[in-house]
Amino acid sequence: MLLGIDHIVIAVANLEAAITSYEQLGFTVVPGGRHPVGTYNALISFADGAYMELIAFYEANPKHRWWAPLQKGGGLVDFCMQTDNLIADTAALRNAGVNIDDPVPWSRTRPDGYRLKWLLSIPREGHRGVAPFLIQDETPRQERIPRQTSHQNGASGIGTVTVAVEDLPKVRKWCQSVLGYTDTAVERRDMEAAGFSFTIGPHRLEFAAPDAATSPLTNWLKARGPSPFAATLRGRKKAAPLDPTLTHGAALSFE
Repeated sequence: MLLGIDHIVIAVANLEAAITSYEQLGFTVVPGGRHPVGTYNALISFADGAYMELIAFYEANPKHRWWAPLQKGGGLVDFCMQTDNLIADTAALRNAGVNIDDPVPWSRTRPDGYRLKWLLSIPREGHRGVAPFLIQDETPRQERIPRQTSHQNGASGIGTVTVAVEDLPKVRKWCQSVLGYTDTAVERRDMEAAGFSFTIGPHRLEFAAPDAATSPLTNWLKARGPSPFAATLRGRKKAAPLDPTLTHGAALSFE
């Protein structure tokens, strides 16, 4: 069963610059380490158990699924869901029509030398970024997630991830099949868009399609294709967007 958002992924061109920018925004940023696929990261962990991953490439890897979005400006590029049964949820997504790979091992070496290990099930082209990728830890999850969850700006968790899509009925069908319940209709006049949402654990997934040519989702879909468009954070009493020059292109706001 899917339990909620594990983390959202923000691709940046320069990790050190991104760390500085997010610290200026009031986040506590913890260096994450290096993956053997040419990427390294820094993490912003929240009290709700989820986190934001700032990720960059320390060597070119055009085959990596986040390389192409980074060349188009980076920002929010993907999201990962927690599961209590990776094999079953991978099969459920596949049976619902999502083209997703079987679980494969991944790893990251922290700055202190500790090697983290986990399994990922990753959707293939056409579903990537719309269907989540799934994770199951082999080393303890608490070793993967920074313990520092207090932030000067008051952020306490992830609220909603909004995914821009073109074919709402198709996405709704596999969501309902995997989750086993119906969605809630969504009208986003601020985006000139409409769609539906599902609440999964403490988080909400929102899928929206533009209903006007002037919608920001229209140009997003032309440039990036169906993919995560924005995310909200919980913790502040006053809703406010974050400066996109400091978020390195990620559309983030407090809800």
